[in-house]
Amino acid sequence: MTSATDSDGKIAFQGVSGAYSDAACRIVHPELETLPCESFEDVFAAVSEGRARYAMIPIDNSLAGRVADVHSLMPGSGLHVIAEHFQRINHHLLAPKGATLEGLKTVYSHVHALGQCRAVTRMLDLKAVVAADTAGAAKEVAERGDVTQAAIASALAAEAYGLDVLKSEIEDAEHNTTRFLVLAREAIDPDVRRGPLITTFVFRVRNVPAALYKAMGGFATNSVNMTKLESYMVGGRFTATEFYADVEGHPEERNLKNALEELSFFSREVRILGVYPAHPYRYQAEAIADSAD
Repeated sequence: MTSATDSDGKIAFQGVSGAYSDAACRIVHPELETLPCESFEDVFAAVSEGRARYAMIPIDNSLAGRVADVHSLMPGSGLHVIAEHFQRINHHLLAPKGATLEGLKTVYSHVHALGQCRAVTRMLDLKAVVAADTAGAAKEVAERGDVTQAAIASALAAEAYGLDVLKSEIEDAEHNTTRFLVLAREAIDPDVRRGPLITTFVFRVRNVPAALYKAMGGFATNSVNMTKLESYMVGGRFTATEFYADVEGHPEERNLKNALEELSFFSREVRILGVYPAHPYRYQAEAIADSAD
């Protein structure tokens, strides 16, 4: 049986050791032991059942878009978002000791990682083979020990499985960044005076004409900045759509409180998943984009 002390010292993620989520856990909470889980459901269960203190969940990637299934699983997990983390994704070409770039024939990785490193695979004339995930590909390449096979994965995966880094930072795009959310059993209530906040919530509009348009009107009239709005089906029904949203501010601030009240009027359900500090990367990236314009 896992004690409370044991669970408080762990942070759960989906994947195997060396995954980018594993790296994110170590950056945000270096004091905690990482707990690999097979699926996102297992990650949420590890926290809700007390086997881990936090969950580290990837939500979006700047190149690949949203992470499948997370939006629909998170609301039912019973957990609360307490932080966000933006992590630059640096892909590396890893191979067993003794391998050379000239001797490589095949490269394994997640489909998104392969797609993000096309220039290198073309230059080296490598056959790309899709694997379940990046760190898993690195683990399998290490186990086979074939010096003609390589994996695209993190530097942490190279360390975890004893692989050599034959080429570093091989991604085609320099802005490859993943946004992660940290979830816990208990919600937090951050102080609005200590910096910008993000409120994450889900809602389902009433099945009436222009319901979504009317529901969104309150955010415009109350000057609330909505940074994210996505829809997904509920229970496999085409007629049941739930929306996931991120907005700037605290629900008790007047403008956001009014906007959420108006949203509730046109919705069957509104549920806040978390209120947490905005990561500095949001404003750094915005400043860089403004300067480029």
